[in-house]
Amino acid sequence: MLLNSLLDQQVVFFGGKGGVGKTTCSSAFSLAASRLGHRVLLVSTDPAHSTTDIFETPIGSTERELQPGLSALEIDAEGEAARYVAGVKQDIQRMFSPSVVRQAHSQIEMAAASPGLLEVALLDRMIDLIVNRAGAYDTIVFDTAPTGHTMQLLRMPEAITTWIQALIRHRRAILELDRGVEQTRKAAAAADPVLEALERRHERLSRLRTIITDRRRTSFVLVSVPERLVIEETARAADQLAETGVDVGGLIVNRVLPEGLEGEFYQSRKAQETVYLREIEHRFPRLPRVVVHQRPRDVYGLASLALVSGQLVSPEGASTRRGKH
Repeated sequence: MLLNSLLDQQVVFFGGKGGVGKTTCSSAFSLAASRLGHRVLLVSTDPAHSTTDIFETPIGSTERELQPGLSALEIDAEGEAARYVAGVKQDIQRMFSPSVVRQAHSQIEMAAASPGLLEVALLDRMIDLIVNRAGAYDTIVFDTAPTGHTMQLLRMPEAITTWIQALIRHRRAILELDRGVEQTRKAAAAADPVLEALERRHERLSRLRTIITDRRRTSFVLVSVPERLVIEETARAADQLAETGVDVGGLIVNRVLPEGLEGEFYQSRKAQETVYLREIEHRFPRLPRVVVHQRPRDVYGLASLALVSGQLVSPEGASTRRGKH
């Protein structure tokens, strides 16, 4: 079973344990989709970007067209964090008096060094791409960081939304006490820049959450290899994605040994692999599975990527649709 059904998705995540071939598979899928007439943006969120290497061309943090229909970017988390902090400072400067701004800026600088800021900034960039840039592409493909980091990122919208809702309630209560009269939500937001900013942030998170939990628009492809530790991590990821509400649209079993080779080492590895392939079939019976065979050479460049693309997406029966979202 191939991944043709995912060609009509607005967002496709590729994730899995480090070193299983996420970049190869996400790049090959993106290349196949673009060659079928889809407008595709490939986004790397992994701090150790490999998309530049696999396409053999510099990509960087701004959208760059690699070939007709296929663009890519590598998110610079530290750069996004710096922009995020600068944006927060501008908002505070717009909302408050100079004395409050000076005190707030020192607090922001302390917060900028705290753990989690990179993830918040990365999430903000993802919101911008998925919510605001979706109209420019048929499909946005994310080549994600290793599983644990990605699961944390996907759980953040719900957690931050709950926090912002509490801040909104608190801010409204303060405004009602200060003014002595209850205003409509719209009027209160228009009159108070803090509430306006919170409402705007809440709306962006809600739109992101709606998109990534809609199985008609978003799917997550798990990439695995037939090895014990990877299978266990893949199973945990599948469970966590189910809890998060993100649809798992497929499982790629990568680097499967070819048939018909000889030698004691090969026979031993092949026997072990057969056991693990059966276990994968048993552990993930409902997931569409695609087997990608180990190639004799490293995969990089369009020619070798196209060979992997042929194992992921078939040109027969694929739709060619532009501007569908």
